[in-house]
Amino acid sequence: MDTMRSHLWSCVLLCCGWSNLLLAGDSDPVVGSIGEIELHQSEVLASFGKMGSVEKEALMRDPATLNKLIRSMLVQRVILQEALEKKWEEEPTTQALIKSTREAAITDSYLKAVNQPPESYPSEGELKLAYENSRAALTVPRSFRLAQIFIAEETGSDKKLKVVQQRLKESPASFGKVAREMSEEKESASRDGEIGWLTERQIQPEIMAQLPQLKVNVVSAPVKLKDGWHLLKVLDVREPFTPIFDQVRGQLAQRMRAEKSSASIQAYVSEVLRKHPVAINGVALSKLLQNVPSTDEGVKP
Repeated sequence: MDTMRSHLWSCVLLCCGWSNLLLAGDSDPVVGSIGEIELHQSEVLASFGKMGSVEKEALMRDPATLNKLIRSMLVQRVILQEALEKKWEEEPTTQALIKSTREAAITDSYLKAVNQPPESYPSEGELKLAYENSRAALTVPRSFRLAQIFIAEETGSDKKLKVVQQRLKESPASFGKVAREMSEEKESASRDGEIGWLTERQIQPEIMAQLPQLKVNVVSAPVKLKDGWHLLKVLDVREPFTPIFDQVRGQLAQRMRAEKSSASIQAYVSEVLRKHPVAINGVALSKLLQNVPSTDEGVKP
């Protein structure tokens, strides 16, 4: 476990760019900060709760998810600080919410803990069987690495489109430069128009109809969609493929553990209900419904 914590912390530092903070003798280094608020190693590790080793290993392999987690925790700290300064926790509605949230958190944590699959699940044999049974679902469809120049549908768009087409006709290799200067989808424009890899299922039908006719690095005719005109360039094509077992082993294990835990929780709750049958007072329920305040009667900040 100590080795896992060490690897996990190294990954946290790497994904956040704070490796210089892990100094000799610093038992609880800062992993990130926002203003004067700091987030320490122990706090990040504590947020993982009773996560099993399989889940932790999956998180270790995904620096982007760790990065998002840490950023989210820091933003939450800033908002919490502002709320506490205004004594928001003393509001009656907040007190009621704290009580219900505390009870729900205890219940949820307990349910997950007592229904956590053993660390040995799934076994290697179970994983390989699941892989064979899931091969069709795991197959990645044909994918296209695309770039685009986007002209929004507005006054003067036809004229701008003609200018773009003329520039590309004069110099087909200038697609990236034209995208940076004239595409109105700024995120892809900053990358020479590149959108990235998309599977056939992720691409709009009107655009997908054009792609099989295009050769790599050939620009399409303008495609008209509701938002405007799209000129597309296929940068690369990847044919359908099925990932090998080792590539999806962690993903399969995580899914199987989640499914087993969910089934165990359902069985546990069913057993609780069998031992402790629920009785509902219909008359009292009817009166309760009559006294439920309307949505516009809530407490205003």
